[in-house]
Amino acid sequence: MTERGEGRRARKQVLLRLDPAVHDALARWAADELRSTNAQIDFIVRRALAEAGRLPGDARPHPRRGRPPRARSQDSPEEGAGES
Repeated sequence: MTERGEGRRARKQVLLRLDPAVHDALARWAADELRSTNAQIDFIVRRALAEAGRLPGDARPHPRRGRPPRARSQDSPEEGAGES
């Protein structure tokens, strides 16, 4: 049996202690952007690293979550076509 993450870097786990009010504000912000609190923290840290010029070039992009975009069929009518 192979270990999970073999062939790619495993994500690191970190314990983070936050003031409860800061956590609540962070959780609300994450919910507004349809992210988990963990994903919001990752997003904020990556953005701060990029702005400071410290984001490593080999950092993998944040994985996209959720439903993949719907593929448009060549046969399907365009939205609004045929409507008056």
